[in-house]
Amino acid sequence: MKSQPKRAFHIASEPEIKAGEVSDVYFERTVEILRAKGLHKRVKAEIRLKSFPQTDWTFGVLAGIEEAAALLEGLPVDVWAMDEGTLFGPEDTVLLIEGVYPEWAKYETALLGFLCQASGIATKAARCKRAAGDRQVISFGARRMHPALAPMIERNAFVGGCDGVAVTKSAELIDADPTGTIPHALVLLFGDTVEALRAFHEVIDPKVRRVALIDTLQDEKFEAIRVAKALGRELYAVRLDTPSSRRGDFFKILEEVRWELDLRGFNHVKILASGGIDEYEILKLNSLVDGYGVGARLRARHHGDRGGADGQARQALRGQAGVAVPGRGAEHGAPRRRPRSGGSRRPARGGAAQAADRGWPPRARPAAAAHAARVRDGADGAHRHHGAGSRTARRLLAEWASSMRSSPTSARSWLSSSPTVPFRI
Repeated sequence: MKSQPKRAFHIASEPEIKAGEVSDVYFERTVEILRAKGLHKRVKAEIRLKSFPQTDWTFGVLAGIEEAAALLEGLPVDVWAMDEGTLFGPEDTVLLIEGVYPEWAKYETALLGFLCQASGIATKAARCKRAAGDRQVISFGARRMHPALAPMIERNAFVGGCDGVAVTKSAELIDADPTGTIPHALVLLFGDTVEALRAFHEVIDPKVRRVALIDTLQDEKFEAIRVAKALGRELYAVRLDTPSSRRGDFFKILEEVRWELDLRGFNHVKILASGGIDEYEILKLNSLVDGYGVGARLRARHHGDRGGADGQARQALRGQAGVAVPGRGAEHGAPRRRPRSGGSRRPARGGAAQAADRGWPPRARPAAAAHAARVRDGADGAHRHHGAGSRTARRLLAEWASSMRSSPTSARSWLSSSPTVPFRI
């Protein structure tokens, strides 16, 4: 291979991804062989989940569709897909692509990457939010991943149900203010938790809630008392990010903090927890905690834990691009013409029934429509409106049920609904 110029950051650029340069070499060799032998067959390929990575998982949240649509835009292919944020189960076809195989083969690597990682993150976020109920869940932990991925990670955590994100560039994607408290570094530089909190209070815009990080220098319950006395009614919450090496029984630590605050009349001060939190931990802590910061467990699979994100994403949505019997697509008539730029090919009669009539998976639609909306409204414009009834990235278009064919519902109503069967995340 010819030498490449040195890169400051070890990432592929948007033009390189769009050109199909991020591809497994065997696809390139396959295309070379097919073209040399004159095989230009039209095929269908489906992407679907074979099984969930854990037995107690009952749903997945689809994400990455917008990027997939942007990747395939301009290619002579027809693509149908579920909407971003749709709940899916094993063997549900989340995306179907039809076209002459050599024209799109080299994009399979990137296509699966977009869908697998984004859906893994969104699914884990949804499980955490489902476990937390009406308590806030904020996406933390971008520092655990490559910074080029931070906006993608937190956007998809938001798609899955997180109430906010911490990284400034991520917040731009969802048109929201980033959410954060105080880092340990600020406390260490001041040498005192109360002094660091007072400095924050004096300098930072009053609209930002005052949350004290209380696990840096001293015992959490004593620090909680000190910061509560220092700020009084203006203290919104205390946050415990106690590392596992010092944690012991985290529930007992939280219980002590709550008791000490209530004893002194600081019942208004909320408790936030972060640091290795996942949906299983959330269920244990809900009786004491008012909100969570969830980071590494959304993004990276840890040896021995039951959660995961990055590795989990690869397992949770292991794309199966099963090439069907090639042909001209008899059930669809002659091969379709490429849609005009910015347009989409919808069934003549809308709805899942018509999609099924034409051989497309139920709940699917032309993926180009999602990208067209994004282009029309500006970058991620389709996700900039958060008012009641708006169509946002957080909208789940199908409620999970055993049939996987329930009526549409929103992410918020689904996540906050009371289960009618014994609760399973």
